[in-house]
Amino acid sequence: MASPALPVSLDDVLAAQRLLDGVVRPTPLEYSRGLSERVGAQTHLKCENLQRAGSFKIRGAYNRMARLSDEEKARGVVCASAGNHAQGVALAAQLLGMKATVFMPVGAPLPKLQATRGYGAQVEQFGSTIDDCLVKASEFEQRTGAVLIHPFDHAHIVAGAGTCGLEILEQCPDVRTIIVGTGGGGLISGIATVVKSRRPEVTVIGVQAERAAAYPPSLAAGHPVPLAKMSTMADGIAVGCPGEVPYAIVSELVDDIRTVTEDELSRAVLYLLERAKLVAEPAGAASVASLLDAGPGVVEGPVVAVLSGGNIDPLLLLRIIRHGLTAAGRYLQFRVRVPDRPGSLAALLDHLAASEANVLEIEHVRTVVPLGIDEVEIGVRVETKGAEHAAAVIADLRSKGFDPHLD
Repeated sequence: MASPALPVSLDDVLAAQRLLDGVVRPTPLEYSRGLSERVGAQTHLKCENLQRAGSFKIRGAYNRMARLSDEEKARGVVCASAGNHAQGVALAAQLLGMKATVFMPVGAPLPKLQATRGYGAQVEQFGSTIDDCLVKASEFEQRTGAVLIHPFDHAHIVAGAGTCGLEILEQCPDVRTIIVGTGGGGLISGIATVVKSRRPEVTVIGVQAERAAAYPPSLAAGHPVPLAKMSTMADGIAVGCPGEVPYAIVSELVDDIRTVTEDELSRAVLYLLERAKLVAEPAGAASVASLLDAGPGVVEGPVVAVLSGGNIDPLLLLRIIRHGLTAAGRYLQFRVRVPDRPGSLAALLDHLAASEANVLEIEHVRTVVPLGIDEVEIGVRVETKGAEHAAAVIADLRSKGFDPHLD
């Protein structure tokens, strides 16, 4: 049950819902047959990737900015973001007739940059993480008087994000488990505030990228602890330190924080494309990543997995698709040494064809030091039907006298 001492209450979220009426759209809740079969329980996807500006962020940004005084609005706002919060702030500023300056990391996805500028914001790029940009945004605030709109560490931001939780309870009244991708904690703390106030028996689980997971050590320490380093494709949840406001809520109301690997994130993005026909960025797919290998009985159903955002660079999507296919065993890459004489390559290709492996790339290497003078190394990349088929291809090659080495 939510404590009255927490920084955000159910009444705060209900007030945010009234303020956001007509600004945000209630996003659909889609049943996933494939995930339901994997989990052994009815599973739904809360599609915040279909929200205005492509993520849940407009909920908190507008709720925070609409409550500024006329004098504060006249000074404009500043924020730091890898992209989704930037677009939420930029859109909210456009709707409210305010000036917005946004600091984004160098290397932020081009579509996020373009969309943020398209809403009329002034974009400055700095550093490599959200935390770097927050430092710069704070300096800008002190220098210019612009109001800093924090991506997650403010009660109004959390309350706005919590309106997603109200929709979940309306759309799936019998939900038993809610799974949320988690960075700084704004979304999950808002959802947990609502859920634990109205349905305290519901389990709320956060999911972080394994290589950017600040909550597990912070919860163990009893206070927010900054990470020494981060490295993840899930830029939307790559936050080095939890916020004070969401941390207070998460530490009391969230039942568990789990982590997922980069391979699991890429498989989740690919799974959503193939099976759900939904585009999600890695951060947005984190909840699904935690479910793909869960198995029956791991979570109690009905389950709602929140897809928090869908703003992904097509070039990154292409790399993720390739990475996901490799992680799923759909691509197989290996090297094999054969006699350097006519017919050796043809024999290898004949065996691959017989194994129903589709050859994508071939590379001949004759300059590797351990090679004998009468040998050639062939690098091969093939498309397979999955991990079992890939293992069968390798086993068949070995039965024919080849010695393939996986890359």
